Amino acid sequence: MKKNREGVEIRKSLRKKAESMVASLSVNEESARPTEVLMHELIIHKIELELQNQELRNARTSLEDALDRYVDLYEFAPVAYITVNREGLISEINLTGAALLGVDRAKLINNRFSKFVYPQDSDRWYRLFLNLMEKPEGEKQKFGLTMICADGTLFSGYLDCLRRESLDTSPILRVALTEITQQNASFEQFE
Repeated sequence: MKKNREGVEIRKSLRKKAESMVASLSVNEESARPTEVLMHELIIHKIELELQNQELRNARTSLEDALDRYVDLYEFAPVAYITVNREGLISEINLTGAALLGVDRAKLINNRFSKFVYPQDSDRWYRLFLNLMEKPEGEKQKFGLTMICADGTLFSGYLDCLRRESLDTSPILRVALTEITQQNASFEQFE
């Protein structure tokens, strides 16, 4: 209801702008011929459409700018963002995640996330994953796992997980994966 009122107000505003732009061309509706009145209305309508078109172009430009900022924020974040579906497959991953795991992003999609969990932590991951997929949406869980890259190198990973659900898809797990190997080494120096 509120959106309809806003739409009506926007149209009224555009009409007023258009009428002010053709004020010098206005006709006296009592003395004007029907064709003159119709022509005047067509001119106003044409200007309204041009104003709407300009607003749409501005909105599109703003949306494209916002999308560019979002893509930059997502793709080049300092942490790996990974979406894992209910079957445990990677459905989305940012460039940082692909670089961290050492695999081309296209090759990661529809691969098991557990493939990158160190075998000694795989049972723990499996239990945590099942638990997370059964938790209500919005409950976060944070934990550390030893991860393995495609080239076999190991790293300590900190996973910040959140289960999400939508009406049209099955639940997914959003994972922010941070390599904390260096931090662990730094902490050990102080012990």
